[in-house]
Amino acid sequence: MFGRGLKNIIALLALLFCCQSEGQPVALKVSLNKRFFTTADGKPFFWLGDTGWLLFVKCTREDAVFYLDTRKQQGFNVVQVMVLHDFNNTKNVYGDWALNDFDVSRPATTTGADFRNAEQYDYWDHVDFIIDEAAKRGIYMALVPTWGSNVKSGKINEQQAEAYAKFLAKRYRNKSNIIWLNGGDINGKEGYAVWEKIGSTIKNFDPNHLMTFHPRGRTSSTDWFHQSLWLDFNMFQSGHKSYAQDTSSKERRHFGEDNWKYVEEDYVMDPVKPTLDGEPSYEDIPYGLHDTLNGYWRGADIRRYAYWSVLAGGAGFTYGHNSVMQYYMPGDTGISFFPQQDWKKGIKAEAAEQMRHLKKLIGSYSYFDREPAQALIRQNGEKYDRIQAAKGKSYAFFYTYTGRNLDIETGKLGFIPGKASWFDPRTGLKKSVPGFKTGTSSFDPPGETKAGNDWLLILEK
Repeated sequence: MFGRGLKNIIALLALLFCCQSEGQPVALKVSLNKRFFTTADGKPFFWLGDTGWLLFVKCTREDAVFYLDTRKQQGFNVVQVMVLHDFNNTKNVYGDWALNDFDVSRPATTTGADFRNAEQYDYWDHVDFIIDEAAKRGIYMALVPTWGSNVKSGKINEQQAEAYAKFLAKRYRNKSNIIWLNGGDINGKEGYAVWEKIGSTIKNFDPNHLMTFHPRGRTSSTDWFHQSLWLDFNMFQSGHKSYAQDTSSKERRHFGEDNWKYVEEDYVMDPVKPTLDGEPSYEDIPYGLHDTLNGYWRGADIRRYAYWSVLAGGAGFTYGHNSVMQYYMPGDTGISFFPQQDWKKGIKAEAAEQMRHLKKLIGSYSYFDREPAQALIRQNGEKYDRIQAAKGKSYAFFYTYTGRNLDIETGKLGFIPGKASWFDPRTGLKKSVPGFKTGTSSFDPPGETKAGNDWLLILEK
């Protein structure tokens, strides 16, 4: 009897372990070289994020599952989401309020979490449900504790921030798929003490989850918090302005659409920390956000942002779509930035379907030795004619947004290239470069030279 019972127990434990581990995320870490992310067991983790800012308040359980299923199928593995948007109006689709008396230090929680009982299922239970559903799909939830406007307007002081951060850390420290995004589209100087309090308190009670700061447009977390002990990696928001629009005298940077420049700045910071573009221009949003007459950002633009920033040294990339980030449906009030279609159609937008190709490409080659390699370009161009290069020990990537000719310093590769391929960012397909021979250094991409005819040249040892 004892022998059979022991076997049954071992079998049950094995089944439980299998069910818990299969497809379930494990806590992320910073890689040994401090440039990338890994899982706890040391495997490479390429951050492919989506801005699902209002997921917790706009989506029912069924809509949340549809969203997560779709993004999982498209290859996304991180969702950036606000825990609290506007203190005065933070209630979810079921009418459950997040706070008591609009006080962030007093979360409105109930006893129990049974969805069938409205008296038990509260705002925080709904957040828990979505986080758990994401975990089942291998998706990490990058949680913004409070959007920056709440701090900027004085709705939260240091004491309240500490109590709220402690609540969040204790509630979610045992969830394996959590990342913390302090801030929320804000200049770090505006409420600096509150951001430090939130960051340090969460890290004190939840030391095992990574944390960064989500800044306002055309800024980086390095501007204020690079030395903060709670900040594990950097994030910048390259923003939604075109070259012509990025002229504000209040901005330190005037990078326009050159999001690779943020990576270059962050890449040389001391100490070394991973960095990535956490909010470039969204697909199907107007240039500069507020005027539809200037045109809308489209799929090719988003591909450019992704490949430029990752090959410049980014540890990943966050995509966004105008309709999806606010879960817009016709008839909604309080919408922003002129969405053109409902979110259940927008979720299938061009670039959303194409981001997986970048993730697969990066994961198909040696990972931790990848580094920027601009010295391999003989004559680079400016703005859309920019060629972005990266290399590992036995391969090199060269991205052109316009399909212009590439002249490569093959003698600086560190290996003799024996294979050359064109990679299509639209389809993820590769094809051999016609007539390639060892020693070839000039490459003419397929098609005519024009914006959006983007290609990536791969040279391999």
